[in-house]
Amino acid sequence: MSSQQAERSGANSSANIGVIGTGVMGRGIIQLFAQAGHKVYFYDAADGAVDQATEFVLGMLQRAADKGRISQQLADKNKASLQPCKSIVDLAGCAVVIEAIVENIAVKQKVFAELESVVAPTAILASNTSSLIVAEIAARCKNPERVVGLHFFNPVPLMKVAEVIPAVKTSRNNTDTLKTLVENTGHRAVTAADQPGFLVNHAGRGYYTEALRILEEQVASVAEIDGLMRDAAGFKMGPFELMDLTGLDVSGKVMESIYAQFQHEPRFRPSSLLAPRLAAGLFGRKTGEGWYRYEDNKRVDPEQTKHNTEVASGTVWVDPTANQATEIAELVVKAGAALTDDSENCDLLIVQPWGKDISQVCAERELDASLTVAVDPLPGLDVHRCLMISPITKSKCRDNAVNLFSCDGTAVTVINDSPGFVLQRVLATIVNIASNIAQRGIASVADIEDSVKLGLGYPKGPLAWGDAIGGDNVLQILNNIFEISGDPRYRPSFWLRRRVQLGLSLKAEEARR
Repeated sequence: MSSQQAERSGANSSANIGVIGTGVMGRGIIQLFAQAGHKVYFYDAADGAVDQATEFVLGMLQRAADKGRISQQLADKNKASLQPCKSIVDLAGCAVVIEAIVENIAVKQKVFAELESVVAPTAILASNTSSLIVAEIAARCKNPERVVGLHFFNPVPLMKVAEVIPAVKTSRNNTDTLKTLVENTGHRAVTAADQPGFLVNHAGRGYYTEALRILEEQVASVAEIDGLMRDAAGFKMGPFELMDLTGLDVSGKVMESIYAQFQHEPRFRPSSLLAPRLAAGLFGRKTGEGWYRYEDNKRVDPEQTKHNTEVASGTVWVDPTANQATEIAELVVKAGAALTDDSENCDLLIVQPWGKDISQVCAERELDASLTVAVDPLPGLDVHRCLMISPITKSKCRDNAVNLFSCDGTAVTVINDSPGFVLQRVLATIVNIASNIAQRGIASVADIEDSVKLGLGYPKGPLAWGDAIGGDNVLQILNNIFEISGDPRYRPSFWLRRRVQLGLSLKAEEARR
């Protein structure tokens, strides 16, 4: 968009911004645009809400000056841009009005219809909805082409991404104007189709749902799953820690909503494990207990499983086809055990499957499952090692493997039999969902990657992660789990399969017709 177009459309930095709703999200939006140099007019129907918001935002602006983030002169200028309103009519001169009220479709429709009679015909009406269909909000408007979804994340000034969601009838010019307006604040504006969960909440489904599925199958404990995702995959928080932080009630509602809105797509299937905790009022940190228990807002960690700490011994066979066969062999020698090429006469068998469990590997290759332990090839052996035992692996073999893989001081986690361990399952699910988002044209590759890193805090964008793991490995994981489980949640996306077949990066865009 040219500067002249931006000026005409109201995307320039001097445009007046209106905000309806001065709760947590509304206050953040007010602060963001005030800091960006806009006059911000804000209104809330609740008694005293506007005054409370004014006091809060003034305090945040002064705090920024006190900490040296901005000059006092700029803070004073930003403070002067705040325009508290007593009536919705006071928003009449705004080029853009952003609604941040309760997530109720009837209430939003009523507010938008009222706004239409107040603002200029060229004004853009934006909704900060996180879960409602934007087209339905716009349905009662006389000019639905002016209605756009604009979803910020809490805390708004710090979460540097916002979703711009055009509805079916939204004009392209209004969408572009809103993107420019947001990007002028320093935030990354990503465009998402008007689909359930938009982009960020949609892309984030795999982290929770697959972790819950792994817990359902008794593969590992809550703390073990969280530890693996943090320490071996580099996430800031494990899925259960994150649910406790956001609230199981909130996370559970989003899971149910997206599953229902996507016509019960198996990839988004929620877990039955949530219902008993919700019924008991265990919502997470805010109630003192969720997946973990909290004392003085500090998590109380459960005791870790301890294994025999004797020195590794006996003869060890390492699968020669294993990804890290050489490195594992070196560890065997370092641990004081002896290598052997005879898989039928040894004390411990080590395998490294992709998307298979030990039971499947042993059945296919006629290995003794009571002597077999698997190590996950996905994270490598440098940071954290995940060992998997079969239903009949002897405790002596398990402990021998733990001692072997921890002989150099590296952390080890032992899990039960699971096709795809923990990391493989969770990361492959995340990559697969992102691939399907790209396949459906819900967002561009660049917007998918940036929104997930900025909005969810993942260490990598999901498609880049797929490339790092290897698209062929991701496809193998999903195909193998699908074959073993028969669960359609693991069926690979066309986007993923086709790029692997053609030797392309998962970030490769579709050729234009």
